Amino acid sequence: MSYKLSLARSIIRNQSKNQILSNMTQKNYLAAAPVSKPAVPYPVDTSVGPMFRYQKSLPRLPVPSLPETLAKYLNSVRPLVNEEEFAKTVTAVKDFQKPGGIGDELQRRLLSKANNPNVINWLEDWWNDLAYFSYRDPVCVNVSYFFAYKDDKLRKDPAVRAASIITAALEFRKLVVEEQLEPEYAKNIPLCMDSYRMMFNACRYPKKQTDFELTFDPATNNHVTFIRKNKFFIMDLVKDGKQLSTSEIESQIKKIYELAGNTKDPSIGALTTENRDNWADYRNLLLAADPRNEQLLRKIESSVFAVCLDDTAPVTRDELSHACWVGDGRNRFFDKSLQFIVFENGKAGFCGEHSSMDGTPTCRLNDFVCDSIFKNRVNHGSPNVRSGLPVPEQLNFTLNKDVLDVIAKAEKNFDDLVAKHDLRVLMYQGYGKNGIKKLGFSPDAYVQMIIQLAYYKMYGASVATYESAQTRKFAHGRTEVCRSFSVDSATWVKAMEDPLVPVETKAKLGQKAISSHVKYMAEAVEGRGCDRHLLGEKLPSIFTDPTYAKSTHWNLSTSQLSSEHFDGYGWGEVVPDGYGIAYQVNANVLCFNVVSMHLNNHHMCHYLKEAADEMKQVFEIVQAKEGRVPSKL
Repeated sequence: MSYKLSLARSIIRNQSKNQILSNMTQKNYLAAAPVSKPAVPYPVDTSVGPMFRYQKSLPRLPVPSLPETLAKYLNSVRPLVNEEEFAKTVTAVKDFQKPGGIGDELQRRLLSKANNPNVINWLEDWWNDLAYFSYRDPVCVNVSYFFAYKDDKLRKDPAVRAASIITAALEFRKLVVEEQLEPEYAKNIPLCMDSYRMMFNACRYPKKQTDFELTFDPATNNHVTFIRKNKFFIMDLVKDGKQLSTSEIESQIKKIYELAGNTKDPSIGALTTENRDNWADYRNLLLAADPRNEQLLRKIESSVFAVCLDDTAPVTRDELSHACWVGDGRNRFFDKSLQFIVFENGKAGFCGEHSSMDGTPTCRLNDFVCDSIFKNRVNHGSPNVRSGLPVPEQLNFTLNKDVLDVIAKAEKNFDDLVAKHDLRVLMYQGYGKNGIKKLGFSPDAYVQMIIQLAYYKMYGASVATYESAQTRKFAHGRTEVCRSFSVDSATWVKAMEDPLVPVETKAKLGQKAISSHVKYMAEAVEGRGCDRHLLGEKLPSIFTDPTYAKSTHWNLSTSQLSSEHFDGYGWGEVVPDGYGIAYQVNANVLCFNVVSMHLNNHHMCHYLKEAADEMKQVFEIVQAKEGRVPSKL
């Protein structure tokens, strides 16, 4: 049996929903090119475009030493268990790392792979397979993620807004295809840009046991898929060698609205919401119904991206976020890497397929789209519409009874799955990133403590907490886990809820908890967390120890991506008794998206607000006593 030094499949199935986003706020590098490039300590490769000029110089993902990882693991699980349980865990760890034991053997094999000159990233193939392509549950709800855009006051007509979004997205695509997009940086270190290859003209395919993904030549595939009333349309973006202007795209979209009419077709898109093995079978049924169906599917799969023209009109943030996340499960094709969504009232958003690309690249794409439109930096082209534009092509699939039956089954399964979930958005307007910085703290670590305190307020206990940390400073790096719940955070939340503890002590313990989180995150982004390292399909006692299962049962699945143009973003919970809490740390507001299987999300939102209020109060009181009162948050 091959040892794969990672989490067991059963644990990875829970984690895979969680690998969406990094802790990094997209700030200085959201534009196509930063105002000033940092001094980078890597040589420049002039044989490729600027986007990949540092790619060959990126270091490989490190393999931590076994003692380092196990010490970090023990420290992270200590507050989760009692003395007796912890003693058993210590024994399991000692047995695992004894000289000449299974730990040494696994570490030796891992180092052998990591040192293979033909292997770019020792984790990459294992992680992509186990966490994504072998994951069999539906990607919708479980894996897909969304961004909900703020309103565009100038473009309330859905055709107008959709056209502007497409034009802006095509500008970003041009930068990617021509390799002119400026790399992203963490301080002065460039990040891996390889995943951008999977952004446009890409699609996931269902296959029994493990899926796969294909990309298509952008030079010969310049068409967009539109979905309206469950019907699929193809629009060519180029005519006579020239890209369609925004006005021309708008006129073509209006034709799609007319062609779609007021009736809905059977929803082929609903099949993409199914269990992946079921979808593989259903796809074969669809192909068997008519050989021409495969050609029609290929047009969807090879398109630049999909645009979903929904016939609903969400109003509240909750409604908009839910509609961007899952919609009605029909007017979608969840295997496409990029789906832009525009609603009847002009509201809009995005849904991303997650298997080959994490959230930072798509956050950058979506922020670029919104920011360039808002700041009128989009080249919309001529306002005149050329004559003779070909009518968008409707894809008329042949559907027999077998296909219609599985569509109905998929729709019911989707409805049942979504009905088990609740989504709530809290837009906390008390303060944001600027206010947290004035208090002297890391914004991300501070918000993680808000979440810790809110959970403790609600349940009187603390739980294993996952925060995604990106490892893209390494070649083909994706994510590592930052374990947010710690000995220090456990001590602090108890103090915050104890009215007899002096406010000075609460502040001191809070500062220590935040510092502890910052330290763990710094190690995680360097590839020195404990979760990616500890992985094995043949499980030694360290992995069968109940403490290990408890420490990877992520009751709190959290992550941050931020944009001033988003009204929400998020994904689903990773365990049935847990929460998915995505958050944005914007300049003056904090946005929390809370998803769970009806675990009183409205109460969680209440406690998040209460925790944010109380933390601010504690730190301000102490600063005032010390004579260093911050300006108004």
